[in-house]
Amino acid sequence: MSTLRTYSLYGSSRRIGLKPFTLLYFIISVVLYLVALPLLVYLSFKQKYKESIPARFFLFNNPRFKGSGGIWFHVCSLGEARALKPILELLKGCDIKITTITHTGQAEARRYDAEVRYLPYEMLVPFWAKREEFLIVLEAEFWYMLFTVLRAKGARIILLNARISERSVKKYLQFAWFYKKILSHVEIVYAQSDADKNRFLALGAKNIEVIGNIKLAGKITQTKEYKKPNVELIVAGSTHEGEEESVLKSFVEYRKQSDAKLAVVPRHPERFEAVFLLMKSYADKNLFTLSRFSQDKEFKADMILVDAMGELNNIYAISDIAILGGAFREDVGGHNPLEPAHFGCKIITGKHFFHQKELFKYVHHVQYVESDEIHKALMTCRDLPPSVVEEKINLEPVIERIKNPNLPL
Repeated sequence: MSTLRTYSLYGSSRRIGLKPFTLLYFIISVVLYLVALPLLVYLSFKQKYKESIPARFFLFNNPRFKGSGGIWFHVCSLGEARALKPILELLKGCDIKITTITHTGQAEARRYDAEVRYLPYEMLVPFWAKREEFLIVLEAEFWYMLFTVLRAKGARIILLNARISERSVKKYLQFAWFYKKILSHVEIVYAQSDADKNRFLALGAKNIEVIGNIKLAGKITQTKEYKKPNVELIVAGSTHEGEEESVLKSFVEYRKQSDAKLAVVPRHPERFEAVFLLMKSYADKNLFTLSRFSQDKEFKADMILVDAMGELNNIYAISDIAILGGAFREDVGGHNPLEPAHFGCKIITGKHFFHQKELFKYVHHVQYVESDEIHKALMTCRDLPPSVVEEKINLEPVIERIKNPNLPL
């Protein structure tokens, strides 16, 4: 195949060979884009996607980074964006760029002193991306065109907090030939655990170091102080559809033996109204009082819907028990347990926490139950100590690698 000028696909003046697979992948991404176009237009009007889809698929309000030669971090969503904080504090003064996939991740990333964008869809990356010194990708964000294009432009690619869950490893291995192509562009992989290291080795990755989960390095703080109720406060944090009902059923039973209050914090803000209506049906049936946190922050009602973003840590700080969502369903994978543990909450969560398995290793005194066992776990909490975190992480090897790129591998 003849060579192509890379400004036509990679935006560089030098000439490189465009490999047949890359060209085929690019063509497929264009075809898929055209097929999905009506759906993308439709979803653009949905509250959840009204910012992210136009930005990612149509580059609406999503211009290229202003400069080049900086450090580009790519994260998916809220949790990964938050995990960047201790790293960015150690890289103050550097030219930082961040891309995200979700709107919640985008909102969190905008808190930093950095240029923040949405990551464009695959076929747009060659025309959108500029040359950067580093591309640092968190966790399991493996995008073929992103890795291929940035490496062709001369960026050094690092996988940070890299993981492959036990649940998904078989799927990765089925396409090992494909992931080997992606990972061939990666200079070094900083894995969360030895198990993750072995999985990356099986996919053909090289230069793998186990440093643990960088979320352990994050400083957990509260931004506001609220008055703790004079009775037991239970918080259901980061809940997903279907989980709130299990929590509400358990709370109704628990109230027969304890004068407790329940605060529910849905993971996604677009579900606030639906969750409020569900809570209202339980409140009316059981003669409970119900309030919205956005209207009353006094925690006087029996049940409170926390319909505001960025308040979960503030609620954990005054809670006795945390029912951590995302693990009572098989398709979510759990959420970060470090925050409720930091504030001394007694933690109850589900058994499907495969995305957070490494973090749960460091948190002690957690109850893992099915959704119909939450009431029993609430009763057991009376005899259990608060959850605690026993582990730290050293980010210096990562920072040294970024600041001194000529270090030997």
